[in-house]
Amino acid sequence: MIIVRPIKSSDYPALMKIAEDSGHGFTSLPQNEDLLKRKIARSEQSFSKSVAHPEDEGYLFVMEDLATGEVVGTSAIEAAVGLDDAFYHYHLSKVIHSSRELNVYKAVDILTLCNDYTGATELCTLYLQDHYRQGGNGKLLSKMRFMFMNAHAERFASKVLAEMRGVSDENGESPFWQWLEEHFFSMDFPTADYLTGIGQKVFIAELMPKYPIYVNLLSKDAQAVIGQVHDKTRPAIELLKSEGFTFNGYVDIFDAGPTVEADISNIKTIRDCQNRTVVIGDMAQGSETSFMLSNHKLVDFRALLSTMTLDANSETVTLSAELANALHVSEGDVITIAPL
Repeated sequence: MIIVRPIKSSDYPALMKIAEDSGHGFTSLPQNEDLLKRKIARSEQSFSKSVAHPEDEGYLFVMEDLATGEVVGTSAIEAAVGLDDAFYHYHLSKVIHSSRELNVYKAVDILTLCNDYTGATELCTLYLQDHYRQGGNGKLLSKMRFMFMNAHAERFASKVLAEMRGVSDENGESPFWQWLEEHFFSMDFPTADYLTGIGQKVFIAELMPKYPIYVNLLSKDAQAVIGQVHDKTRPAIELLKSEGFTFNGYVDIFDAGPTVEADISNIKTIRDCQNRTVVIGDMAQGSETSFMLSNHKLVDFRALLSTMTLDANSETVTLSAELANALHVSEGDVITIAPL
């Protein structure tokens, strides 16, 4: 059985393995022992603290195969970005150059450095090992975050965003960053990406161009990747689009990958969530559908995927003893159910 649960300190070796496997462009998991251990400690503290409104909490989850004890993936939620460290984006917009006298009218794309997402909740750090990308595991690892947010709404902002990994090659080189490096920086993309991941962001404010960048002045290669995602990220952005996330012109300042956003109340899984009271017994057989199930706990939060027949007119759900144990619930507890 596959479950998703909060990370714990003993998961450090597995998290480092995921950081190594994820490669360049995965900013939120740099290969740095001290940083990863601090991320785990911060997550443990976030799950255990009492929260009335979102602040500087970070919730890091792992996917575990209970049969082997192997940690095979991770995903995370940042409760409110940009409160301690500036959270930068480029916003893609247009300016008009026109002259009635010369009969000239031209719309030009520009990129403007901004901090517009300050205070928003961020979905981040989604990665699943290749051999587990089947049977709905990837969807569960991503979507269960919405179930957690629904159960603990006071911990999250009304606006939710996700930064999508932009285009880079097998060596970690980004066409967009290559143009910035040539004109404003003297470091390669993997180095800049790593420094951002370990929290050293001062160089961004010091070296980034302060004025809007005219897109047509960039190299053709750099222009071509603005708002485009890495091949490995396509499933993730399609999943978020199906949840109601949209692209509103914000892109990453390093690789120009798109940032998508949604109002928390408009996210499909959150709208579809149902609360049911647990009854432990023999599960009904018949026309079965895949559902995501999660408890309402914090430190002991659990989510999993199960096929079951659900009575639309009932306020209860019957779980086998095995499912109830995996979810850390007892008869009479309330769980959340949402269709996969």
